[in-house]
Amino acid sequence: MATLSQWVAGSRPRTLPASLVPVIVGTGVAIGEGGAVWWRALLAAFVALALQVGVNYSNDYSDGVKGTDEERVGPLRLVGSKVAKPGQVLAAALGCFLAAAVAGLVLAAVTTWWLLLVGALAILAAWFYTGGKTPYGYRALGEVSVFVFFGLVAVVGTVYVQVEGIPWEAWAAAVPVGLLACGLLVANNLRDIPTDEVTGKRTLAVVLGDRWTRILYAACAALPYPIVLAVAAPHPWALLALLSAPLSVPPTQTVLRGATGPELIPVLGGTGRLQLAFGALLAIGLAL
Repeated sequence: MATLSQWVAGSRPRTLPASLVPVIVGTGVAIGEGGAVWWRALLAAFVALALQVGVNYSNDYSDGVKGTDEERVGPLRLVGSKVAKPGQVLAAALGCFLAAAVAGLVLAAVTTWWLLLVGALAILAAWFYTGGKTPYGYRALGEVSVFVFFGLVAVVGTVYVQVEGIPWEAWAAAVPVGLLACGLLVANNLRDIPTDEVTGKRTLAVVLGDRWTRILYAACAALPYPIVLAVAAPHPWALLALLSAPLSVPPTQTVLRGATGPELIPVLGGTGRLQLAFGALLAIGLAL
């Protein structure tokens, strides 16, 4: 039986900013529109976190039973390292998905039942990322899914459940949030290129190769800032997000200087801190 600390490590805490930042930014948009509803924002945050932890346990289970996690450089994997039985990790994943579904049901009940379809698609996307016979995460589509669900869907959905409308600011803010979430996955997959190639896991990083994956990471970290400049034309306070730019420098330098293996692990933490700072500052700017 895995210890509590091992279960926490298996939930991949460094990835959690990817679920919280869209809710923070979406709530900033809602405040700016004069329609923030705090209990709905908190419930949206719970849904996002539950889905994130669920997908992490789901990936742990699916990769573990397929044997693609036996030789890893990154953080602990519960099934691959044999500290937890596959059935236990699967149960934890399904429990997280169920919790997200129940909370999402409440939000749908007070807004629109169409949210149930969005929630169902999010859970299916979480499972089939590495689950099933033809996981799309093994076909270089992981970043597309992250951009859609941790960018567009999460930000726009958070705004909608509070103001029951979708202003253009929601879409504009969702794009940089999605790019930074993609950066987190790109950094993770860059680190795992050698082992993923051996196990036949064709992530986008494997398809692009080492050099272009590093360029892709740099683009994900840099492109949010020109978008902020565009948003700032009608919303000058959005320029506050530019204060997070220095946090993008260390992880980008590490990636572009050719770091490999364990040297790339700190990039995940650095990217997470960049996401949180950027998201908080952009939320404040849009709220003002």
